Amino acid sequence: MLDQRLTYLTLGVNDLPKMKEFYETKFGWIPMAAEESIVFFRLNGFILSLYPHDALAADAQVNGNAPAYKGFTLAYNLGSEQEVNDLMEKLAAAGVKVVKPAEKVFWGGYSGYIADVENNLWEIAYNPFLALDAQGNVAAEQS
Repeated sequence: MLDQRLTYLTLGVNDLPKMKEFYETKFGWIPMAAEESIVFFRLNGFILSLYPHDALAADAQVNGNAPAYKGFTLAYNLGSEQEVNDLMEKLAAAGVKVVKPAEKVFWGGYSGYIADVENNLWEIAYNPFLALDAQGNVAAEQS
């Protein structure tokens, strides 16, 4: 069986240079490696890679005609509602599209949504039921 872990999350993108620029300039992330056809960002315990949409579909041998709503979100969790508000304000000021302003949500947390330049949704959230360590990794238990 599989260990409960993630090594890579690869986004199939339509405009690789534009997506690379978004993550570098809007999020402030530094690629660990970048080539003409793929970009890698080392995150906390796994790698986010950006790869051309059609090439990714061909590699997986699937139909690349995906609907606009992708059916998944990426999440970036913080330690408080104020940290969510602060980050959402910074991202909006940097020209990032705010899809849903941060607000209290039904499950007891606080979150909003932004979108990258290809409309991949990022939830910016505070989850009072989730413990994070000093590096922002999910901790084993609440502190």
